[in-house]
Amino acid sequence: MKQATGYSGLQIGLHWLILILIGVNYFVSEGMEEAFDAHTEGAAVAFWPSSIHVYLGLAILALVLIRLIVRLVRGAPEVPVGTNSLLRVAGEWSHILLYALMIAVPVLGATAWYLGLELAAGTHVLMMNAMLILAGVHAAAALFHQFVLKDNLLDRMRRPG
Repeated sequence: MKQATGYSGLQIGLHWLILILIGVNYFVSEGMEEAFDAHTEGAAVAFWPSSIHVYLGLAILALVLIRLIVRLVRGAPEVPVGTNSLLRVAGEWSHILLYALMIAVPVLGATAWYLGLELAAGTHVLMMNAMLILAGVHAAAALFHQFVLKDNLLDRMRRPG
């Protein structure tokens, strides 16, 4: 992967757009279990919010794949100088896991919805909860870097570099 001096405007925009869409999709997921059961039984499913949830999930998947391609092509900035090696490794692995979850969650959701697989539906929910927890840890780590370590790490995701 190439090394960049900062994130591009596209990378920053995708980061925040994906965050917003995941948040919205979480809030419109209320009632999805009942909608999934009705859908797999062939019953009519109300358009709102189940279809919105499914289509937002597919949009998130597409945006995450674009974001991953941009990251592979453009690269990511180096971790700030002086960062503890344990924090560096934790950051690298948390990013890998976040990308994996941001791909797996919508793939499992789509598999459950379009193929009617109950196991995929349950795994989708479990992985979504894990992704939300990891995203919270990711945000807390960014704030820790910004306000405790004072290495301006958060600035890299606020303005292009």
